[in-house]
Amino acid sequence: MDPAPDAATGVSVLVQRLDTGVPLPLYALPGDAGADIVTAEDVVLAPGERALLPTGLAIAVPDGYAAFVHPRSGLAARVGLGLVNAPGTIDSGYRGEVKVIVINHDRTQSLTLTRGERIAQLVIQRVERATFVEVDRLPDSERADGGHGSTGGAAALHRIGTEHEENA
Repeated sequence: MDPAPDAATGVSVLVQRLDTGVPLPLYALPGDAGADIVTAEDVVLAPGERALLPTGLAIAVPDGYAAFVHPRSGLAARVGLGLVNAPGTIDSGYRGEVKVIVINHDRTQSLTLTRGERIAQLVIQRVERATFVEVDRLPDSERADGGHGSTGGAAALHRIGTEHEENA
């Protein structure tokens, strides 16, 4: 298999249907980054409940790539369906069934998903393999060790935008 992408077709990903009743991943519209995948079984999720759903598919992602399982924004907005570990990562060496960990974020309503319903989307991306080099001290940076929230909230973003406008 030649994993080299071309502008028209992209990279080739081999797909094995473990359940012949489910469709292959499908891009709904031209330009979509994610290909929709479906649940292979019915499930009812109570508020706050999660489940591991089979998709009936196994894939062979080429070396140098990974598949990432992302939520579908429409389901999140309409019914509160989320993915517990979004995005889920499918490494190039994995050959088992693609499964999706879903959660019902609605606080009051149960959520019914039926076999064949689109529940997530696969995004195929090139990934780099890092070489980790231990050092005694990291090089300095403007951010340094500032972590969660260290650059401020929305007010800080507004201030930075204003500074850019003044300097333009």
